[in-house]
Amino acid sequence: MTSSTLTRRDLMKRGAAASLGLPAVAAFAQATLPKGPMTLVVPFAAGGATDVVGRLVAQKLSERIARTIVVENVGGGGGSIGAAKAAKATADGSVLLMGTIATHVINPLSVGSSPYDPQRDFTPISLLAKVPNVLLVSNAVKAQNLRDLIALIRSQPGKFAYGSSGVGTPPHLSGELFKAMAGVDIVHVPYKGGGPAMSDLIGGQIPLLFDVLSGAASHIRSGSVRALAMTLDQRVPSFPELPTMAEAGLPGYETYTWNAIFGPAGVPRGVVDMLSKELVAVIALPDVQAKLKELSATPVGSTPEVLAALVKSDLAKMGSLIKSIGGLKRE
Repeated sequence: MTSSTLTRRDLMKRGAAASLGLPAVAAFAQATLPKGPMTLVVPFAAGGATDVVGRLVAQKLSERIARTIVVENVGGGGGSIGAAKAAKATADGSVLLMGTIATHVINPLSVGSSPYDPQRDFTPISLLAKVPNVLLVSNAVKAQNLRDLIALIRSQPGKFAYGSSGVGTPPHLSGELFKAMAGVDIVHVPYKGGGPAMSDLIGGQIPLLFDVLSGAASHIRSGSVRALAMTLDQRVPSFPELPTMAEAGLPGYETYTWNAIFGPAGVPRGVVDMLSKELVAVIALPDVQAKLKELSATPVGSTPEVLAALVKSDLAKMGSLIKSIGGLKRE
């Protein structure tokens, strides 16, 4: 009798949600999530690409589950301070984290003790998007493609350098993977951010730069720098003419950063499944797809299992790479 009553109530909730034009899962959200507003911790300063994606996703998810979601920027430590705060939150789904490859792979693999374990202390919910890095050259460099660049560097060993936004950043590791796979001798020049590095590339102070594609896009379009290849395993809609590193001459090469939603360890499976399904629906929305592509991001939207597998594989891949260069000490 009780089972029958609960089934009828669930059906009534679904019907009410449908009559209001709301997704049926919103009715279940009220039954599984704690009352009150939710918080999405963005572990970087406001205004950056991660913050833009976080606020967009928070708004759309809020509309779908009929809950207020407050975005809280907690910067510092390359994302580790905000991630640590989210990891210590109550595991009921009321606090979520906008995680990245920095918070869940690079920081934990860097020199020094991490304030959290990227696998044990979090509940994966959904991978939202992948963002490629890009190999850029100054207009003074004669090479017009990746193969020509590799040949040029090999002909002048020790005379080329590449810039990045800093030690331990995804662009830095993209450069180190390039060095290893291409077998070239180039020096890393770390900058305090992508902006200063780009200025020096445009000015010819450095010949090469690995940068996040979203940050480099306007400079590529203006012609102030040249893009030779980007680092995902498939081309991106914003630059369909730009080959992947694998297509351009380094088969098997792939690096990226990503945005994903995590909860603290121990979030109930029912809550995880509901949030994951809603986030997949959010990423599928046409305006969200358009915004992500504007940021040169590749929309994904995944199950918790796909995100968990990505973190595991990236820790293994980047761990081997970081070990090969003698470890990382974050600036």
